[in-house]
Amino acid sequence: MRPLTEEETRVMFEKIAKYIGENLQLLVDRPDGTYCFRLHNERVYYVSEKILKLAANISGDKLVSLGTCFGKFTKTHRFRLHITALDYLAPYAKYKVWIKPGAEQSFLYGNHVLKSGLGRITENTSQYQGVVVYSMADIPLTSFCPVLQLRRAEHSMEVCVKI
Repeated sequence: MRPLTEEETRVMFEKIAKYIGENLQLLVDRPDGTYCFRLHNERVYYVSEKILKLAANISGDKLVSLGTCFGKFTKTHRFRLHITALDYLAPYAKYKVWIKPGAEQSFLYGNHVLKSGLGRITENTSQYQGVVVYSMADIPLTSFCPVLQLRRAEHSMEVCVKI
Protein backbone atom coordinates (compact mmCIF):
# COMPACT_ATOMS: atom_id res chain seq x y z
CA MET A 1 0.00 0.00 0.00
CA ARG A 2 1.53 3.27 -1.08
CA PRO A 3 0.55 6.93 -1.40
CA LEU A 4 -0.73 8.07 -4.77
CA THR A 5 1.69 9.75 -7.16
CA GLU A 6 1.06 13.32 -8.20
CA GLU A 7 -0.41 12.23 -11.55
CA GLU A 8 -2.68 9.63 -9.94
CA THR A 9 -3.88 12.17 -7.39
CA ARG A 10 -4.65 14.70 -10.10
CA VAL A 11 -6.64 12.19 -12.18
CA MET A 12 -8.59 10.95 -9.17
CA PHE A 13 -9.36 14.43 -7.80
CA GLU A 14 -10.53 15.63 -11.24
CA LYS A 15 -12.98 12.75 -11.38
CA ILE A 16 -14.28 13.33 -7.85
CA ALA A 17 -14.47 17.11 -8.37
CA LYS A 18 -16.94 16.57 -11.24
CA TYR A 19 -19.46 15.41 -8.67
CA ILE A 20 -18.69 17.26 -5.44
CA GLY A 21 -16.80 20.34 -6.68
CA GLU A 22 -14.99 22.37 -4.07
CA ASN A 23 -16.29 20.09 -1.29
CA LEU A 24 -13.32 17.85 -2.07
CA GLN A 25 -11.39 19.40 0.81
CA LEU A 26 -14.10 18.18 3.21
CA LEU A 27 -13.25 14.57 2.36
CA VAL A 28 -9.64 14.89 3.46
CA ASP A 29 -9.95 17.24 6.45
CA ARG A 30 -12.86 15.82 8.40
CA PRO A 31 -13.80 16.83 11.95
CA ASP A 32 -13.36 13.25 13.18
CA GLY A 33 -9.77 13.01 11.96
CA THR A 34 -7.55 13.24 8.92
CA TYR A 35 -8.23 10.85 6.06
CA CYS A 36 -6.01 9.99 3.12
CA PHE A 37 -6.06 8.03 -0.12
CA ARG A 38 -3.81 5.02 -0.63
CA LEU A 39 -3.21 2.79 -3.66
CA HIS A 40 -3.13 -1.00 -3.39
CA ASN A 41 -3.45 -3.35 -6.39
CA GLU A 42 -4.61 -0.52 -8.69
CA ARG A 43 -7.44 0.32 -6.26
CA VAL A 44 -7.68 3.57 -4.32
CA TYR A 45 -8.70 3.27 -0.67
CA TYR A 46 -9.99 6.04 1.60
CA VAL A 47 -8.67 5.43 5.09
CA SER A 48 -8.11 7.35 8.31
CA GLU A 49 -4.52 8.00 9.26
CA LYS A 50 -5.09 6.31 12.62
CA ILE A 51 -6.03 3.00 10.94
CA LEU A 52 -3.25 3.46 8.41
CA LYS A 53 -0.67 3.56 11.20
CA LEU A 54 -2.10 0.37 12.70
CA ALA A 55 -1.89 -1.40 9.33
CA ALA A 56 1.75 -0.43 8.80
CA ASN A 57 2.84 -3.74 10.38
CA ILE A 58 1.04 -5.84 7.75
CA SER A 59 3.00 -6.75 4.64
CA GLY A 60 1.63 -5.66 1.27
CA ASP A 61 1.12 -9.16 -0.11
CA LYS A 62 -0.93 -10.22 2.93
CA LEU A 63 -3.11 -7.09 2.93
CA VAL A 64 -6.40 -7.56 1.08
CA SER A 65 -8.00 -4.15 1.61
CA LEU A 66 -7.97 -1.25 4.03
CA GLY A 67 -10.64 1.39 4.48
CA THR A 68 -13.24 2.10 1.81
CA CYS A 69 -12.51 1.44 -1.85
CA PHE A 70 -13.16 4.65 -3.78
CA GLY A 71 -12.35 3.31 -7.21
CA LYS A 72 -9.65 1.85 -9.37
CA PHE A 73 -7.28 2.82 -12.11
CA THR A 74 -7.79 1.06 -15.42
CA LYS A 75 -4.99 -0.24 -17.61
CA THR A 76 -5.16 3.01 -19.59
CA HIS A 77 -4.69 4.97 -16.31
CA ARG A 78 -8.23 6.31 -16.19
CA PHE A 79 -9.99 6.40 -12.82
CA ARG A 80 -13.33 4.63 -12.30
CA LEU A 81 -15.38 5.32 -9.19
CA HIS A 82 -16.92 2.38 -7.33
CA ILE A 83 -20.34 2.21 -5.75
CA THR A 84 -18.67 1.95 -2.33
CA ALA A 85 -17.63 5.62 -2.63
CA LEU A 86 -21.28 6.69 -2.87
CA ASP A 87 -21.77 6.94 0.90
CA TYR A 88 -18.94 9.47 1.13
CA LEU A 89 -19.72 11.46 -2.03
CA ALA A 90 -23.52 11.71 -1.79
CA PRO A 91 -23.68 14.23 1.10
CA TYR A 92 -21.33 16.61 -0.73
CA ALA A 93 -22.80 16.25 -4.24
CA LYS A 94 -23.47 19.52 -6.06
CA TYR A 95 -26.01 18.14 -8.51
CA LYS A 96 -28.67 15.62 -7.54
CA VAL A 97 -31.52 13.89 -9.32
CA TRP A 98 -34.47 12.26 -7.55
CA ILE A 99 -36.40 9.63 -9.45
CA LYS A 100 -39.95 8.44 -8.84
CA PRO A 101 -40.58 5.02 -7.31
CA GLY A 102 -41.97 3.67 -10.59
CA ALA A 103 -38.76 4.52 -12.45
CA GLU A 104 -36.48 3.50 -9.59
CA GLN A 105 -36.64 -0.24 -10.24
CA SER A 106 -36.10 0.23 -13.96
CA PHE A 107 -33.07 2.44 -13.33
CA LEU A 108 -31.51 -0.05 -10.92
CA TYR A 109 -31.80 -2.76 -13.57
CA GLY A 110 -29.70 -0.65 -15.93
CA ASN A 111 -32.22 1.35 -17.95
CA HIS A 112 -32.19 5.10 -18.49
CA VAL A 113 -34.55 7.49 -16.70
CA LEU A 114 -37.28 9.06 -18.81
CA LYS A 115 -38.58 12.55 -18.12
CA SER A 116 -41.79 11.02 -16.79
CA GLY A 117 -39.74 9.17 -14.14
CA LEU A 118 -37.93 12.27 -12.93
CA GLY A 119 -39.08 13.50 -9.53
CA ARG A 120 -36.82 16.48 -8.80
CA ILE A 121 -33.51 17.89 -9.93
CA THR A 122 -31.23 20.49 -8.38
CA GLU A 123 -31.18 23.96 -9.87
CA ASN A 124 -28.54 24.94 -12.44
CA THR A 125 -27.77 21.37 -13.47
CA SER A 126 -26.20 21.75 -16.87
CA GLN A 127 -26.30 19.30 -19.75
CA TYR A 128 -23.96 16.28 -19.43
CA GLN A 129 -23.26 17.12 -15.78
CA GLY A 130 -22.42 14.26 -13.43
CA VAL A 131 -25.05 13.80 -10.74
CA VAL A 132 -25.90 11.52 -7.83
CA VAL A 133 -29.17 9.66 -8.33
CA TYR A 134 -31.51 9.49 -5.32
CA SER A 135 -34.83 7.81 -4.66
CA MET A 136 -37.67 10.06 -3.52
CA ALA A 137 -36.87 8.93 0.05
CA ASP A 138 -33.40 10.58 -0.21
CA ILE A 139 -31.54 7.29 -0.43
CA PRO A 140 -28.59 7.40 -2.84
CA LEU A 141 -29.25 4.66 -5.39
CA THR A 142 -26.31 4.54 -7.68
CA SER A 143 -23.24 6.43 -8.52
CA PHE A 144 -23.47 8.89 -11.35
CA CYS A 145 -24.97 9.68 -14.70
CA PRO A 146 -24.99 12.66 -17.06
CA VAL A 147 -28.18 14.66 -17.43
CA LEU A 148 -29.49 15.67 -20.83
CA GLN A 149 -31.23 18.92 -21.65
CA LEU A 150 -34.58 19.15 -19.83
CA ARG A 151 -36.23 22.32 -21.10
CA ARG A 152 -36.93 21.02 -24.59
CA ALA A 153 -37.33 17.38 -23.58
CA GLU A 154 -40.46 15.49 -24.48
CA HIS A 155 -42.36 13.50 -21.86
CA SER A 156 -40.94 10.17 -23.09
CA MET A 157 -37.37 11.38 -23.72
CA GLU A 158 -34.42 9.98 -21.76
CA VAL A 159 -33.17 12.63 -19.33
CA CYS A 160 -30.74 10.62 -17.24
CA VAL A 161 -28.47 8.28 -19.14
CA LYS A 162 -26.69 5.57 -17.19
CA ILE A 163 -22.96 5.34 -17.86
